[in-house]
Amino acid sequence: MIRAAVVRALVLTAAFAAALTPVTCLGESSNQLPPQATQELSPELLSLLRQKKMPKHSPILLRIFKEESELEVWKQDTTGHFEILKIFPICRWSGDLGPKLHEGDRQAPEGFYTITPGLMNPNSNFYLAINTGFPNSFDKANNRDGSDLMIHGDCLSSGCYAMTDEQISDIYSLARDSLLGRASFQIQAYPFRLTPENLARHRTNPNLTFWKMLKMGNDHFEATHLEPKVDVCNRRYVFNAEPPPRNWSFPLVLNQASQFVLNQASQCPASNIARRALEKQRADEVKYAQLLKDNVPAAAIYSGLDGGMNKAFLAQFPGRVRLAKVMPYASYWPQLPPIPWVDKDGSLTSKWFGALL
Repeated sequence: MIRAAVVRALVLTAAFAAALTPVTCLGESSNQLPPQATQELSPELLSLLRQKKMPKHSPILLRIFKEESELEVWKQDTTGHFEILKIFPICRWSGDLGPKLHEGDRQAPEGFYTITPGLMNPNSNFYLAINTGFPNSFDKANNRDGSDLMIHGDCLSSGCYAMTDEQISDIYSLARDSLLGRASFQIQAYPFRLTPENLARHRTNPNLTFWKMLKMGNDHFEATHLEPKVDVCNRRYVFNAEPPPRNWSFPLVLNQASQFVLNQASQCPASNIARRALEKQRADEVKYAQLLKDNVPAAAIYSGLDGGMNKAFLAQFPGRVRLAKVMPYASYWPQLPPIPWVDKDGSLTSKWFGALL
């Protein structure tokens, strides 16, 4: 009896210790993981965490900007808000500005993605990888397809965001540690920084309406430094959706945390966008309108190149720049399905954001 109790105690102790081990977040046993997947954060990052008062295992949030070729890592500090930890120059991304539509189009995804432990790939052929989870609910609702869209190492991309091995090692370790005892973290992928100036430059692009929708979530995060809650209904993103009234007549689903989840085909409830975010949107729209009035030059709809590379890597990887110049991405106009913005009665989005769109 005593021996059995001791064995049970040892088993429980081992299980508890395993639950506290970061590598178990990946669904792998330690002897299956390559060394790069289990290494500690670099001394530089550990020092930054201390300086910025960011607990090692606090949540992270990744923001990607194609045109600037930059990946930002934000991390929650002791106040509960996200602050910038580090900006990584992106070594290579493929396609052009705009969302991924179909398998094989070489487009890197744009939108809001939820990264769970199962999307962490320690055994990638590209050193280490984080699967973006494309297609997400929005992509599927809009008939977009593709697979294996990653953030990975090796500075080679076909629809991915490619970093150097050293960079992905840091990013992967930060992601791994943030998933300890946590279900997921968020990636926000954008065509460029969604400023009035950039939107005005790209005003002739057929993706402008899509980008303005992304801007709602972007503005909430930039104004509050809090992660926006992202839902999809009626084939569009909805941010910080308010719980429906008791007489709500449309189908809802409760998740394991008893939070309501919108049915993609249902009518969309109102968004509870923070006041500071709404003020930012209004100020940006005024500036955007003035830029249009001033007739600022519009950017070409397509670059004629296959993706981009941060200028920090141009000298290091000159051959990959030449490759981009001989692999034009798009000689056709993409067929973008219309995204519904208002309900039949003209409510919701029109009511809340009609002056901004």
